[in-house]
Order: sequence, then structure tokens, then C-alpha cells
Amino acid sequence: MRGALHIALAGLMAVTLSACDEPLTSPRPAQRVVPAPPPPTPKIVTPSARSTELSAYYAQVQRSLLTQGLLRTDGGGIDTPYSKRQLVDNFVRIGVFNEFTLVNGVFTNAPSEGRVQRWEKPVNISMQFGPSVSAAIRSQDKKTVAGYAQRLSRVAKAPVGLTRGAGNFHVAVLSVDEIESFGPELMKLIPGLDASLASQITTMARPIYCTVYAFSDADTPDSFHSAVAIVRAEHPDLLRKSCYHEEIAQGLGLSNDSPAARPSIFNDDDEFALLTRHDELLLQILYDERLPLGSTPAQARPIIEVIAAELLGGES
Repeated sequence: MRGALHIALAGLMAVTLSACDEPLTSPRPAQRVVPAPPPPTPKIVTPSARSTELSAYYAQVQRSLLTQGLLRTDGGGIDTPYSKRQLVDNFVRIGVFNEFTLVNGVFTNAPSEGRVQRWEKPVNISMQFGPSVSAAIRSQDKKTVAGYAQRLSRVAKAPVGLTRGAGNFHVAVLSVDEIESFGPELMKLIPGLDASLASQITTMARPIYCTVYAFSDADTPDSFHSAVAIVRAEHPDLLRKSCYHEEIAQGLGLSNDSPAARPSIFNDDDEFALLTRHDELLLQILYDERLPLGSTPAQARPIIEVIAAELLGGES
């Protein structure tokens, strides 16, 4: 049901005085300009001992991955070629299969055949930070996500951007303690969210760096209307940035991972930290209007073949 808000503007009544003689006038006083109040200073709290221990752990994880030549930020090169056939197969696996399956209100790790799902409305990303996140990281990460959103919008040819107001794609950067107490706030951000699912979302085992959930209505199950991503505040800069890249892209509809995808962030091997050119092509396919919402893998594949051939110039 649509509602209309009508705003009535009250006109100013002008009162004129007339007299036989010329009216007396006086200088108009200068208009006072009231300065805007400064933005509230975020309250920063000292991380708990558990959060501090996790920060050291994830710093070591990042160092180890970099030592192994992983977490690449170059997007791939001559060492990571891929063909049209591989691009098509990767899209089907990443864009039309589910990484998790909802069973009795609980997400399980069993992959399942899915459908083409994406956003049809503008994606307005809002960021919120737990009290343990420093002002410097807040400022830095907002710039990171704003730039990334512009890139996604350009690639997908869809409206994606960072907003200062109320968004529909919520990115929460929280410490371990803040994640565990995030349930009530999460249920406010996603009205109608089941309490048991909120509890599952806010229970993240140590091997889970970050996570994202996208939501749709029962009458339009393949069109997302909101999403929430949770990123650990304990991560060092590159791991945190890699979480933004993967979770926001997955929240746009590339919801699965594939061990065959390369060069790609949609692969659990951690070889690439940031969105690659291969991944941009996946987004272009997903947001091509020729690919109908709700398509199954079998229905989508012939259409994907055509789009991929165009994107790669007919390579086999």
C-alpha cells in the first residue's frame, strides 16, 4: 500500500500600511547566522581482553597469508587466465547456487541449487561502528567503502552508494563483544527478522572473518530489499578491506563461493583480497537485464553464455 505525504506550505501574509506622507523607514538589521552544531564525537571504549587477543590472532593470520603470497591485491594477471567457459561455469556456481541452505529457520552449510537474485532498488550502504572502533579507522573505512560502492555502481550499472542517512544495506564493524550483543539492534535494522536467526547471525566462530545476509519479501523472493554485513573490528587493515569487498559484492547477489573461480574473491583459498576483473564480469552478468530474476541454473546458463561471449569478445 502506498501512502502519499502532502506538505502544506503556509504563505506569509504581507501587511501594508498607507499614509499620506512618505512612510518612515529604518535600516533592516543584519540577519544572524546560527552556526551548525558540530557532529557528535563518537564515544570510544577500550577493547576487552578477549577482543585484544583476537586482534593479535587476526594480525598473525594476515601476516601468514601474505607470507604465502596470498591476499593479492593485483586483480590477477597472465598467471590467472580464464576462458568464456570458465566464466560461465563460475557464474552459475557463484550466482545461481546457495552457499548455505535454510532448514527449519537455521542456515546449514549444505550448498543448494538457487535462483538468480539481485537488487532492483537503489542500494544505500550505511556504516555503523562499535564503540571500540577508533575515529581514524571509522574515517578511513568510510572512504574505502564509498570508493568501492562507486566502483560497484559503475560495473553493475546499478545505483550503489554510501549514505549518511538510513540505508538498506547495513555494514556493521564490531568487536567480538559487540557482535554478541548486536541482536536487538539487528532486529531493528531488519524488521520482522526472526530472533533465532538474529542469534545465529551474531554468533560467529573464530574462523569466520565476516558475513553477510540479504533479505527479500515472500511475494518477491528474488529481489532483495535489505542486507546486513558484519565485519570484525579486530581485523588489520587489509583483512578488513577484503571483508568489505567480498561481503558487499555477495550481498548484491553473488552469494556463493567456488574453489574453481580464479582470479576471484569468491574462493575460500584467500588468494585474492580485493575484487578482481573476473569478479567485475560476474557482476555485469548478474545485473544484465536479459538475465531474468528467479532463473534456475538450467534456465540461466544459455543466457549467461551469450552475455559472457559479448564480454570476452567471443573467446571460447
